[in-house]
Amino acid sequence: MTANGQPLVSILTPVYNGEPYLDACIESVLAQSHDNFEYIILNNCSSDATLEIAKAYSHRDNRVTVHSNQQVLPIIANHNQAFRLINPNSKYCKVVSADDWLFPECVARMVELAEHNPSVGIVGSYQLCGGDAQWYVRNHGVAYHRPVIPGPEICRLQLLGQVSVFGNPTSTLYRSDLIRSTPAFYPNATAEADTSACFQALLHSDYGFVQQVLSYERLHRNRTTTTSQERNAYLSSAISDCVVYGKSVLTGSELEQRVAALLNEYYLYLAACAFKKQGREFWQYHRQRLGDIGFPFDKKRLSRIMALKVIRLALDPVRLVRILAERLSNHGRNRSQRLLTRAA
Repeated sequence: MTANGQPLVSILTPVYNGEPYLDACIESVLAQSHDNFEYIILNNCSSDATLEIAKAYSHRDNRVTVHSNQQVLPIIANHNQAFRLINPNSKYCKVVSADDWLFPECVARMVELAEHNPSVGIVGSYQLCGGDAQWYVRNHGVAYHRPVIPGPEICRLQLLGQVSVFGNPTSTLYRSDLIRSTPAFYPNATAEADTSACFQALLHSDYGFVQQVLSYERLHRNRTTTTSQERNAYLSSAISDCVVYGKSVLTGSELEQRVAALLNEYYLYLAACAFKKQGREFWQYHRQRLGDIGFPFDKKRLSRIMALKVIRLALDPVRLVRILAERLSNHGRNRSQRLLTRAA
């Protein structure tokens, strides 16, 4: 605590090659109205100017400290390494991705809610997401009149797909003792391990939500989130989280029905991808992922769904012609682009 009674907050930015956006991220942290914080930047062996940018700020503000890994770590291992660096006296912990930033009241508003509700282990908030022509607000579904929800209840709602509020570290505040209670706060190696961490923590604590946009997520191509979306990794992680945490908050029939629905959605996605001629790497990833979560790849099931899609297309000739026209058009554009590239 400082003289004004503010609890210490550890703010973390684990970063790899964050040069294009890191300045804005750091500036947003330093502009927080809650000023009792330490800011830890963990450089994951970046090959750009990330380290130089971070060190320049550490020389100007003693709240900023910079650490560097000896070798490149996978993204989740890098986050867990950053969690191990937090001050043993910090009460709360806040992750800020290097390409995101915080509104000035972010930490203050989240800490205020947590301080008034000691049972709260994780605090969420709305997040503005944007880039180019795409803009939206995420983390919706929490009722306005309920700033605090029992942890098992919010876990149940999230598992059943009735809310979507987990898995956005920049829009989330963690209680530091939850982080210190385990050697790996993000409990698995998938890019969606931050969602799993929420389930793990909220089985034994409550969830708070600030009804305010407090952070900004920058949308661009070179994001881990973009890769996860392209592979639909969130779907397999949702199945995994149901298997691991569902028994604690769902009835047996609810769990069975939810997993069945998610698996059906997964195979519908794979069937759609099969018509797009995905490469070997794509199919290797999904075979491995399904095996990892305990549901080995079912080729017969995929074939049945593909056959049904073909039958439905045959019964809808207008749609079939439109799809074929789009593919021919795309093929022509791709061929022209290849010829232009060779000519250059």
